[in-house]
Amino acid sequence: MATEKKKVVKSSAAVPEAKTSSKTKGATWAPTPEAKRKAVTFRWIAAVLWALAIAGEAYAIFGVLANAPVNMTLLIVLIVVIGALAIVGNLLWRKANQLDPASEKDKFRFWVQNQLGAIITMIAFLPLVVLILVNKDMDPKQKTIATVIAAIVAIPAFITGAELNSNSVEQMSAEQQQIIAITGVDEVFWTKSGKVYHLCQDAHYVNIDSADGEITKGSIAQANAEGKRAPAQQTIKTESNQCGFTYVTPEEVRQQLLDDTDDVTDDATDDEVEETESEG
Repeated sequence: MATEKKKVVKSSAAVPEAKTSSKTKGATWAPTPEAKRKAVTFRWIAAVLWALAIAGEAYAIFGVLANAPVNMTLLIVLIVVIGALAIVGNLLWRKANQLDPASEKDKFRFWVQNQLGAIITMIAFLPLVVLILVNKDMDPKQKTIATVIAAIVAIPAFITGAELNSNSVEQMSAEQQQIIAITGVDEVFWTKSGKVYHLCQDAHYVNIDSADGEITKGSIAQANAEGKRAPAQQTIKTESNQCGFTYVTPEEVRQQLLDDTDDVTDDATDDEVEETESEG
């Protein structure tokens, strides 16, 4: 339950440069400079960890499986290390994608960027498992043990690398446009311990007690940089009432953007006609 009113502080994250589409008049979401820097750092660290995982796989293949008798202890240790490196790399890559998501305009790049962790995991484990199964210097019991351990390690690694509900620039833009349509400004509120942002400082959920007793306010990009996501539509609807706003559905926002597109197109056509007539 809420107690005394919380202190509202402004987010210290830098605000990204606003981008507006001339066709839709809608704001295109962009990550904050800080979020972009963090994403680049996370991706570089993930790439190094993945490279180490693949190097570990190469050593397991050429340094362990290629030598008879196969050192089972070393092989199992390598499998576990490869899995740990892959999982940490996958989690960092996933975090980077949350901070600086890809655009859906390039479908292939969007898919690769969001599933790269799963792809790397397959590369790090599949050849190794196949070579374990066909290895002539291992007996059936050894093959079974090594394969089962590899599967136990690889499955969670693959799961952490696969993003089924991938975030995108377009999704973030749509969420931002809806909030602006409801509140009139690109400003939201959140707490350090919360997972989502809220429409105003008087919203019920944002006033539930937190460890620091503070509410942070800032843009949606700043909220995303601090790991806060958009609330569910039912929460947005409820908070619209709590904050004194009129709820606007995502469909209504999209329709308004389409109407704006038509207006821009009509204005451009009128300008071209007037220019042609003046030249004539």
